[in-house]
Amino acid sequence: MGGFDALHPAVQHHIVNELGWRALRPLQEAAIDPLLNGEDALLLAPTAGGKTEAAVFPVLSAMAAEDWRGTSVLYVCPLRALLNNLEPRIDGYARWVGRRASVRHGDTGAGDRRRQVLDRHDILLTTPESLEAILVSATVDPHVVLADVRTVIVDEVHAFAGDDRGWHLLAVLERVSRIAGRPLQRIGLSATVGNPEELLGWLQGSNRYVRPASVVSPAASSATATDMQIDYVGSVANAGTVISRVHTGEKRLVFADSRRAVEQLAVRLRELDVNTYVSHSSLSASQRRRSEAAFAEARDCVITATSTLELGIDVGDLDRVIQIGAPGTVASLLQRLGRTGRRPGTVRNMLLLATDAEQLLQAAGLALLWSEGYVEPIKAPPTPAHIAAQQVLALALQEGRIGRNTWPEWLTGVDLAEPSRLAEIADWLVTSGHLDADSGMLFIGPAAERRYGRRHFMELMSVFTSSPEVTILHGREEVGTVSPMVLATRVQGPRVVLLAGRAWQVTSIDWSRHRAWAEPTDASGKARWSGQPIPLSFELADAMRRVLLGDAPAGVGFTQRAERQLGELRQDWADRVDRDRTVVLRTDKYTNWWTWAGSRANATLAAVLAEADPALLSDSDQFDNLQIALRGEVRVDQLKAALNVAVARYGPELSGAVPVISQQAVDGLKFSDLLPPKLAVDTLASRSADRQASAITSARQVLWRACEPD
Repeated sequence: MGGFDALHPAVQHHIVNELGWRALRPLQEAAIDPLLNGEDALLLAPTAGGKTEAAVFPVLSAMAAEDWRGTSVLYVCPLRALLNNLEPRIDGYARWVGRRASVRHGDTGAGDRRRQVLDRHDILLTTPESLEAILVSATVDPHVVLADVRTVIVDEVHAFAGDDRGWHLLAVLERVSRIAGRPLQRIGLSATVGNPEELLGWLQGSNRYVRPASVVSPAASSATATDMQIDYVGSVANAGTVISRVHTGEKRLVFADSRRAVEQLAVRLRELDVNTYVSHSSLSASQRRRSEAAFAEARDCVITATSTLELGIDVGDLDRVIQIGAPGTVASLLQRLGRTGRRPGTVRNMLLLATDAEQLLQAAGLALLWSEGYVEPIKAPPTPAHIAAQQVLALALQEGRIGRNTWPEWLTGVDLAEPSRLAEIADWLVTSGHLDADSGMLFIGPAAERRYGRRHFMELMSVFTSSPEVTILHGREEVGTVSPMVLATRVQGPRVVLLAGRAWQVTSIDWSRHRAWAEPTDASGKARWSGQPIPLSFELADAMRRVLLGDAPAGVGFTQRAERQLGELRQDWADRVDRDRTVVLRTDKYTNWWTWAGSRANATLAAVLAEADPALLSDSDQFDNLQIALRGEVRVDQLKAALNVAVARYGPELSGAVPVISQQAVDGLKFSDLLPPKLAVDTLASRSADRQASAITSARQVLWRACEPD
């Protein structure tokens, strides 16, 4: 007996009679046997591929057959909105076998949290931060609440693995496993990734030594038709005009990769009488929920959003996905593309609207990679020593006191740092007063109390840094948050900000409480948030180079405007690219080494060049994703000599080469204050480098070109 027949009879009954399914999808069928056998697994399928059911149906079957009690399943998501969206669905499935599910995250009220402790539901939908809060709570005993956990399902696991939240999640799961006294079955759900076996091994943590694992990714029965178009519109305002005129009568989800662009576009669309909703991380939870719910129920409408709607939140039956500019990865492109084409007879579709020439080039480069079948491997950031430091403090809060030499035993299988580094971190925390030590035991010290103790150590629960923002209120209702800079800069006349797709005139500001009050207005306003430029990968930067050389993405349509602009770009930038070589281009004003290697590789190359020959690099604006700025008088033989010095020092692979790290950058790393200063710099430097791409680039021949002034 296997597949559907192996599911619990109650689950089988409800799949057939309540859902009315005649058969399971291939992924759902293929996942049953390995999950019922207790294996760890990574379930791969495109958006809307039935991954949730593929994990939940076998887990519910095991829960019923083996009579699991207490909170036995954790369902972890990266977004609160996704958890809210999933709760009624998963709770409905759980009730098939007489069980219940509930959600717990930062928006869960204190009363609901207390009830969850007294009446523990079988499945807890949560985030890593809320799990951490349970572990360190002064009012909840994690040794009781989490003692019965057997299985953890990690939804959108690729979204965790690519940043420090993934390391935090793994560390928290190891601590839960130790409390439960058993290895937890770990099930990851993901869209297509370039390195599934590696991602699964990462998710397993200490389970790698004790539990079999499998990637479940059945071949698609047939290729899904895709309609991808690229247009050049020149501005966000023009993008709004195009969106207002195309696909009218349909439901359109529009992505932009900045909150500012989302707000500007929403205001423009409303000026053009388009029924428009807004979703991004700086809107209040109530604003987002209302907007997403209204959009889900409407028809002829648009919702403008950042990546908050990239993941599997249900916003109804979409007709179109539109992208302003281009996302930074093929994986993101696939996630967004997969929101469409779910109805029989429809196709996946995306219209990319470039608002400037470089956006057009990036969109074309991304489409080229997509057409070639490339998907980025998901790589966890290296050397997360700062997460190790955070975990020492969290363990001291959780247990009251921990052994100075034994606390790493809680984190077996999570490679946060080498053993010698872990000891160095603990020693530094004692020296800096973040921990106190007595008789070989560690406990929270005065420096940690001062720095993190406010609001029950809430700032210690999260491993990502949120920029300080000011909350905008209309009466008593919270609208969202904006950068303090938009309120502090001098203006003539009323101060007007854009938020939730409309303009607000600020009437008063309480700087001590980081609050401002505003009223709706018809005046024009500004949207502003702090942010960092997105580093492009070597593969994407190189694809942009290949587009300039004439390569074209198969199966992608370009409008006449896009074709014309791309033709002009190819002509204007022809002297910056070569098929086999990098290019040093000297103009009457600048000399630049066009590497097309991505910012991490260029940061690494700039560092080794500065070390080999300090006279090579320009004093300012040294590098970006595409080039490294050199001094005007530099000769190619000087560049080649410096590269030879770097290879002689670090080897052909440039092993050990790291970018220069500023103190400002270190200060931006969450928990850098918990690390010895040199280790904090080393941690950030290792993350800012791309040695493989640097080595490939440095090994290429260099072509020198001089551009005569007009």
